[in-house]
Amino acid sequence: MNPTFLQTPIDYLKGVGPNRADLLRSELGIHTFQDLMHLFPNRYIDKTQYYKIGELERNNADVQIIGKFSGLKMIEGKGRRLVATFKDETGQMELVWFRGHKWIRESIKLNTPYVIFGKCNYYNGNFSMPHPEMELLADHEKSIKSAMQPVYPSTEKLSNRGITNKVINGVMQTLFLECKSHLFESLSKPIITELKLMPKREALLNVHFPQSQEHLARAQYRLKFEEFFYIQLQLAFKNVNHKTKIKGYPFEKIGPNFTTFYNDHLPFELTGAQKRVLKEIRHDLGTNAQMNRLLQGDVGSGKTIVALMSMLMALDNGFQACLMAPTAILAVQHYQGLKELCKYLNTSISILQGSTKTSERKIIHEKLENGELDILIGTHALLEDKVKFKNLGLAVIDEQHRFGVKQRSKLWHKNEYPPHVLVMTATPIPRTLAMTVYGDLDVSVIDELPPGRKSIKTVHRYDANRLKVFKFIRDEIALGRQVYIVYPLIQESEAMDYKDLMDGYESISREFPMPKYQISIVHGQMKPADKEIEMNRFIKGETQIMVATTVIEVGVNVPNASVMIIESAERFGLSQLHQLRGRVGRGAEQSYCILMTSHKLSSDSKVRLETMTRTNDGFEIAEVDLKLRGPGDITGTQQSGALNLKIADIIKDNDILKVARSYAWAVVKDDPTFKKEENQIIRFMYAQMMKFKNIWSYIS
Repeated sequence: MNPTFLQTPIDYLKGVGPNRADLLRSELGIHTFQDLMHLFPNRYIDKTQYYKIGELERNNADVQIIGKFSGLKMIEGKGRRLVATFKDETGQMELVWFRGHKWIRESIKLNTPYVIFGKCNYYNGNFSMPHPEMELLADHEKSIKSAMQPVYPSTEKLSNRGITNKVINGVMQTLFLECKSHLFESLSKPIITELKLMPKREALLNVHFPQSQEHLARAQYRLKFEEFFYIQLQLAFKNVNHKTKIKGYPFEKIGPNFTTFYNDHLPFELTGAQKRVLKEIRHDLGTNAQMNRLLQGDVGSGKTIVALMSMLMALDNGFQACLMAPTAILAVQHYQGLKELCKYLNTSISILQGSTKTSERKIIHEKLENGELDILIGTHALLEDKVKFKNLGLAVIDEQHRFGVKQRSKLWHKNEYPPHVLVMTATPIPRTLAMTVYGDLDVSVIDELPPGRKSIKTVHRYDANRLKVFKFIRDEIALGRQVYIVYPLIQESEAMDYKDLMDGYESISREFPMPKYQISIVHGQMKPADKEIEMNRFIKGETQIMVATTVIEVGVNVPNASVMIIESAERFGLSQLHQLRGRVGRGAEQSYCILMTSHKLSSDSKVRLETMTRTNDGFEIAEVDLKLRGPGDITGTQQSGALNLKIADIIKDNDILKVARSYAWAVVKDDPTFKKEENQIIRFMYAQMMKFKNIWSYIS
């Protein structure tokens, strides 16, 4: 391949010109020959068969017929139309146009063989075809033969400006005739041979102009494999590079902090999953490379205890540790929890957040710098330049999707070598997605709940059952429990008939009057200090009911809260519903989640509600969510760019992804600098990819 030729601006392709080029740029993001070549068809129309007029059936299918025009007439009146008689040796039919009459009349040649294609209508014993695609038989036989006709992505603006599918098809044919000699292989021979992959040039040709269903399937497999292979190669390279180039502090011993805690003060027996994850972390911390690990675990699976024991390893090796949380409430909760767990150990723990008084800050800063402070917990206040550690060895980051990459990298500069990083997330990421988005991080998964945890009972109730739900709330409060009631909106939206928070608060206040019942209210428009006061009233048990928007989604731990009611549950995404449900079930009592909805439900909403009532497994829920929403939404804007896939689909092509991943990682492990002769093509492609920063700018 000649990469520079394929970077030629699209304006210079025959049949495009400046006006069409501007439209292709603005509407489809096509700037170069390369971009056009990677505008892959959405679907295909099968044009393998030619029908005779006498054999047509009344099934409204697309048909292709060879015949001749024997006459044209204009029919005036309200539905002014041009009608042509089209014949073959078995019969005749009508072709009809409601617009573009002048051009069609001038271009049609009578008694000359044509190929027409379109949908047939049947009326009064006759067949007709409105606005057919037409091509002279002689031209049809000359064009690139394709049994399956590609249908390309388009927009309303393109159609209105005359850039139809037929035009794009024609331009694509010109492109292939011009570029044929500039396309060459982009994968190594061993990979192509082992997987029996279609050669590159053939694959591109067959994805645009397939010779048969089988050729198309093989072409798509080849291109999907390649797209995944180079994404995985980049991740594998980053991972290996990270481990060889970025030095970390080796934690060589397990000392008294860890062993005393493990043997004497562990509040419960660790699960098999927790032990496995600790081993993985211990292995990373013992090497010279900096750890970069993602710790996934469902709500309540015991990530915090794993994080603490990792921090104790740092302390045993003469280092400090920090834990960064996304909100002040969560930071306080971590602080209180870790302080309680470490009360019998000789460790000093402090908390730093936006509201910490200046005098306290000064003491914390001093103790951090002289090494008296072992563990610092806080919000992103930890990232400030003023916060200097004597010897930071491990940084734990909770709920990483709340922190940008830039913020995380600030922690790297808190010591001479970057500290080890453990990123915790309670949002289970489907394995497929983790393999692609977080492929450069090592992933540990806690996939079992601690013993004794009761599974949360989840039910779906319609608004008509509200009185029964209120009775259930009263019964639970009478048993000394607390209740969350969550709403999707703060102000009422005129367009949507959903219960909003203030309305809900009023009706709850009427049903549960003071002084017998106390209610907290929390929403995103409150001042942080007011929010904290209300949250703390609920945490201390001064209020029995918390009416809130989704601000309570992450991390709040109230063991006494046993009921979660989600109003207008059809308005929430699956992962959000699962996160909200995880706010209960933290104590020893049976907990409940009640999903309230109206009777009007979309099919997606039904799937979400059925999934929630069927399973508590966060990974299964994440898989369903991925299928419903697609990868971009789940990973958030920060990651969705990494998945700018042109032909592969992370969900449907999961099997291809796994194969591509194993091959990419094998290449990097076997030949990390791409020195081997067989990997020269991969080396070249990788260099191109780093240059153009776009997967399809270099896979060609």
